[in-house]
Amino acid sequence: MWGLAETGNMPVELSKNFRVLRTWIHNALGIKVCVLQQVDSTEKKLFVYPPRPEFEGVPFCGGLLCSLNWQNIKSLVQTFPELKPTTIPPSWPSFGFGDRLGLATPGHIQALYGAKVFPVLAQQSMRENARTGRTFADVLSDALVGVLQTGWSKGYGADADHLKDIEEARNAARLGYSFFTCDPSDLLVPVERLAVQDVLRASRELPVSTLRSEYLGRSFSVPELGNINFTKDELLRIAVKYWQALKFAEEMYQALQEELSQGFDFELSVDETLEPTTVKEHLFLALELRRREIRLTSLAPRFPGVMEKAVDYQGDPQVFQQALRAHVAIAQKFGPYRISLHSGSDKWKLYPVLARETQGVWHVKTAGTSYLVALQVIAHVSPTLFREILRCACEHFSKDRQGYHISTELREAPDSSDFPDSALPELFKSASVRQILHVTFGSVLKVYGEDIKRTLLAHEEEYYQALAHHLGRHLEALGVKDDG
Repeated sequence: MWGLAETGNMPVELSKNFRVLRTWIHNALGIKVCVLQQVDSTEKKLFVYPPRPEFEGVPFCGGLLCSLNWQNIKSLVQTFPELKPTTIPPSWPSFGFGDRLGLATPGHIQALYGAKVFPVLAQQSMRENARTGRTFADVLSDALVGVLQTGWSKGYGADADHLKDIEEARNAARLGYSFFTCDPSDLLVPVERLAVQDVLRASRELPVSTLRSEYLGRSFSVPELGNINFTKDELLRIAVKYWQALKFAEEMYQALQEELSQGFDFELSVDETLEPTTVKEHLFLALELRRREIRLTSLAPRFPGVMEKAVDYQGDPQVFQQALRAHVAIAQKFGPYRISLHSGSDKWKLYPVLARETQGVWHVKTAGTSYLVALQVIAHVSPTLFREILRCACEHFSKDRQGYHISTELREAPDSSDFPDSALPELFKSASVRQILHVTFGSVLKVYGEDIKRTLLAHEEEYYQALAHHLGRHLEALGVKDDG
């Protein structure tokens, strides 16, 4: 556990120029650090006392005043190893808090108070990093500063999300990430669109004799599902669809094992496909992963229904429940590993079902919903800035929506000119506005990123409280936090 030092013991000169954010921490060697915010400024610094050569900074009040750059973050983790991300406890549910701005972690941690869930506080995909101009180092650094700022000491994970490149996975491992989401969606073959002869042609690249001996003529027993068999046609289609994806996952997993001597969390994401993941597809994946000695923490299947960004689930919850129950049965028999719900923001209809069918051990990923909370706060405190953001989002929507599965059309959005400044937050009740803002974050941040961050830091407590309320509602609906 971290030790706490009284902020009243800080040097007088330091207290005149800065305020200590939350707490100090110290280790057995007597090294103390804290996050400071300069008076009349939003800039934050790291204060290290006494000075240490591994930190880059300027002498101040007997210590070092340091920028929150990656070199200092690395030194911070080396000095306080308890700040490092860790793997998910096997019996705990886990929840990913994506943060596109690098400011949200204190609010996410407030949402965790009173909740029994393991938080993944650093979570960003390669696509999000490309659009925001951030790196995996930036994402981890910002989350760690939030952990230090709040004094959070119950552990957290760091997810290098939707990895499509093995070198990027290696890079994230070297940075200290604990969770790696393998996304081989570009390698999935859309067999649903292929004729029989095309499937046969593609199957020539597979070890057909091995597949036949492993799967044909055999029966696989799964509790709740009974005995499952593969026909020759089913086996070929499933193998053609997933073989290259499995090969990529195996290569990534082996690369991570080379980089990390200790354990790590590994997720396979196959949710970005045309059709829902079938029972036999999941069974094939589970058997192949086990044969290749890939130990999963979680698997994200493609569920039936529509899982669009920023809005609730569109589909029959009972059909979702039946599919989820089957996926959980396979995961328990051939793992065990947890089922992961991607595009998990604001899926209010699904949370009770997910919690019940998984016996409380699940993984949920959110990202865009925290960004929308930030924009809603801006709509309240800076209407002029929000109107500019919305205008920018509408201008870039047709381009930025590429790569996202959403149904919103620009013409469906309400006209913001019909809303007085005081009513602008009401726009977030519109699914169209939410989706337009959700997918255009990259274009908006290029133009207004600094204005957004400056405004939020000037209204920091309101921003954190809004995040705590909204993400807290997610945790309440998932049954891991009492309401109120």
